[in-house]
Amino acid sequence: MQDRFLQAAINEAKKGYAEGGIPIGSVLVYQDKIIGRGHNRRVQNGSAILHGEMDAIENAGRLKATVYKESTLYTTLSPCSMCSGTILLYGIPKVIIGENKTFLGEEDLLKSKGVQVKVVNNSECFELMTKFIQEKPELWNEDIGE
Repeated sequence: MQDRFLQAAINEAKKGYAEGGIPIGSVLVYQDKIIGRGHNRRVQNGSAILHGEMDAIENAGRLKATVYKESTLYTTLSPCSMCSGTILLYGIPKVIIGENKTFLGEEDLLKSKGVQVKVVNNSECFELMTKFIQEKPELWNEDIGE
């Protein structure tokens, strides 16, 4: 059975793709409720930093440190250095990753700092990213800093 929170992140990724952006989605979950959701909106907003994880955390609004420390971040793709730094900064203890085959982010860094990292190898996440990378390789390379 599909995890409803990962499905919410996938739905965010699909929104980003439909908007002409990079299909990476994320949700921040606290006490079994989504408190922030977002998707990569670098293209749509002309942003240098609005990755899916950053968008979800931003959309959760200003929170007490205790909320972050009891939350789980779901993301369709392995978090990059910037997003991993934000996860560490706010002390988010658990990250569920849809897939890490198309891009392997800073999972080892997160684990080394005590973050519980679980990669679920979701085929829908993988297929969406693979399709996007084939369609727009220049945009993908820009997003990951290449």
